[in-house]
Amino acid sequence: MIDLVTDAQLAQSLSGDFRSHYAHVNGIRLHYVAGGAGSPVVLLPGWPQTWWQARKIMPLLARQHRVIAVDLRGMGSSDTPTDGYDKKTMAEDIHQLVRHLGYSTVDVAGHDIGSMVAFSLAANHPETVRRLALLEEPHPDDRLYDFRLLPGPDERARQRWWFAFNQVAELPEQLLAGRGRHLVDYLCKRNLRNPDAIDEQSRAVYARAYSRLESIRAANGWYQSFAQDIEDGRKYAGLTIPIAALYFSGHTDILDGLAERATDVLAIEIPDSGHYLAEEQPELVAAHLRDFFG
Repeated sequence: MIDLVTDAQLAQSLSGDFRSHYAHVNGIRLHYVAGGAGSPVVLLPGWPQTWWQARKIMPLLARQHRVIAVDLRGMGSSDTPTDGYDKKTMAEDIHQLVRHLGYSTVDVAGHDIGSMVAFSLAANHPETVRRLALLEEPHPDDRLYDFRLLPGPDERARQRWWFAFNQVAELPEQLLAGRGRHLVDYLCKRNLRNPDAIDEQSRAVYARAYSRLESIRAANGWYQSFAQDIEDGRKYAGLTIPIAALYFSGHTDILDGLAERATDVLAIEIPDSGHYLAEEQPELVAAHLRDFFG
């Protein structure tokens, strides 16, 4: 059994002089890890992971950028309030964090839930985001209402049952409390092309983060807020800033989600990867981000 270590120890294990920090913004305490020097890049991770999801690309980006990897509201070592899990409020968290750190404009890359928050940040605070990279998931829209409970035989590989499971109140906490490792291992088996891309220590870090009652409830809140996110999204103007959309082969939901919402989209397919792009193909993802952010 690998001994679990603190965020501070994990941060210091990365090259680039990374350190763990906290900031009080928008009525909550956010945890983030920052290192490197240069123009700022904010990284927003997804479910069921934490800032540690970006551990492989952070040192690569830190050669040119000040890299800030954030635990979103409800994630990892950030606060888990009872509400505020709609992506507009979560985007406000990041906007205020950017201002707290003294920046007027940053580049942003988000994955999964983090991608939804990143899109909302650019939509609600266009002055804050210079360039936007979205990995794997678009902002919630009406297409989510078309997800089928019983997919056809040729659709089973695309079934995302957790979109429904995480909508359920109370039951997920009762089933998953203290059992986060089962969830992490299942999703790694399902969504990784190379299972070794997320090692034993990283799985233990994620399992710890998603084994606590309050953390499970908070993560469910990200999904339970989808209806509000969809309603909010209907009011957003289309994005005109440059956007890089990164996806693995055959999974183009991100492109569909941006088709009518953005005018300057660079589509980037990441080969030999599953859903967790930055953990399976870190060198390639980092290279694309460096090129895109300049």
